[in-house]
Amino acid sequence: MTPAGVSAVAALRVSGSKVREVIRLLFGESSIKNLKAREAKLATARDFRTMAGNDRKTAQVIDSLLYIFFEGPNSYTGEDVLELYPHGNPIIVRELLQVIKSVEGVRLAEPGEYTRRAFLNGRMDLVQAESVADVIHSANRAELRNAHRLLGGALSKKVKTLTEQVMDISARLELDVDFAEEEADPDYATWGAKIEAIRESVESILKSFKGNAAVRRLPLAVLYGAPNAGKSSLVNALLGEDRILVSNIPGTTRDFVEVRLFLAGGEIRLVDTAGIADKATDALDALSMEKSREILAEADMKILVVDSLDERRKTKDERGCSTSSPTLCHPERNVVKSKDLTPDLVIYSKCDLLESMDPIKASPFQGDKRTVLRVSSKTGEGLNALTEAMNARLFANRDDSEDIWITSEREKTCLEEALAGIDRTLSLIRTNPAVELIAFEMQLVRRALQSITGEISSEDVLQKIFAGFCIGK
Repeated sequence: MTPAGVSAVAALRVSGSKVREVIRLLFGESSIKNLKAREAKLATARDFRTMAGNDRKTAQVIDSLLYIFFEGPNSYTGEDVLELYPHGNPIIVRELLQVIKSVEGVRLAEPGEYTRRAFLNGRMDLVQAESVADVIHSANRAELRNAHRLLGGALSKKVKTLTEQVMDISARLELDVDFAEEEADPDYATWGAKIEAIRESVESILKSFKGNAAVRRLPLAVLYGAPNAGKSSLVNALLGEDRILVSNIPGTTRDFVEVRLFLAGGEIRLVDTAGIADKATDALDALSMEKSREILAEADMKILVVDSLDERRKTKDERGCSTSSPTLCHPERNVVKSKDLTPDLVIYSKCDLLESMDPIKASPFQGDKRTVLRVSSKTGEGLNALTEAMNARLFANRDDSEDIWITSEREKTCLEEALAGIDRTLSLIRTNPAVELIAFEMQLVRRALQSITGEISSEDVLQKIFAGFCIGK
């Protein structure tokens, strides 16, 4: 269950009818006699293949470890399950696997096989099975919360309710088909209203679709500003390590540098760009600034970094300021004049070097709707406020949403098929209310909805779903 490599603890999982044999092989006959479900036990695992005669005590010790036995059907897969927690030395893990595989009928798991077995044994439906992968790969809190809702059955309950409604209508339609001569003409007006309500529900779920590429795309925040404004130092301060080369020489950063930063709402991409000046000093400098503008065009949040010391040195006329208050000026005009590069946040850097009564430090920027912060990469002043502002911008309103969305292309296709069948049914009711045709279309709608939760599924569909899972999950 854990990735390959060295770790404090590794985790191995065995599922199926051979679990008790594996326990007996690793820990001896007494372990089976005293076996209790859901009880963590400390024991010594041995390699029986190295023992002299029938004396297990002479067998080579693999590791002293914890193990837990889960008795089916009360387990993840619905079968007997054994979980082993040895020390995370790859040598120990390999030896355990070799001994376990020596039991006849035991083999290595395929990707997603445990979740597949859970589905086949009725422990979860197909929507919940797919959401297991979403839980593992979620890149932010909103996506993780949605995945947990899907795993808890939020979508499955909606689909089940719709399926029952369709089945009820189908049963009445097929009854009319079977007893057409004995019964009065069907009440098409009643059917139409019910089917319209089902259509609205299906369409609502379908509109919630968000492809994995869009959902799992990490938000992009880009720092930009004049050369030597303190952008690289700010990135290092946010990361808590010297990741980017910092120098007093302007133009040290020639290409944009991308790092990953964890905020309260999730992980983001943070980019440090080459300084942007009014004029390029050479061809390489011009190319660097062009690269900066290109990445800024993709940004979800543009953060302008302004050197506070440089701002203090400039006179009112140099800054092109029409007001007597320096804090009401627009420092970004000195860096870029393109409307496409208007910042979402303005940062005054190096504030630890300013005098206490300096106007920029003493008076926050009040003349613009954009947030303006004072930051010191050296002392840490303003860093918390900066990360909070970034989180509020990049993960706005995601945590408060109670809605669920679907990310599976398979589920989207099934819903589209159901919606198309409903539309054909409504068209028949309006133009040619032949009960046999309407009953046939509603059967197709029911099958499409049942395919979402896996009540109807093919081997090819299952293979495609679980092929992308981790081995051990």
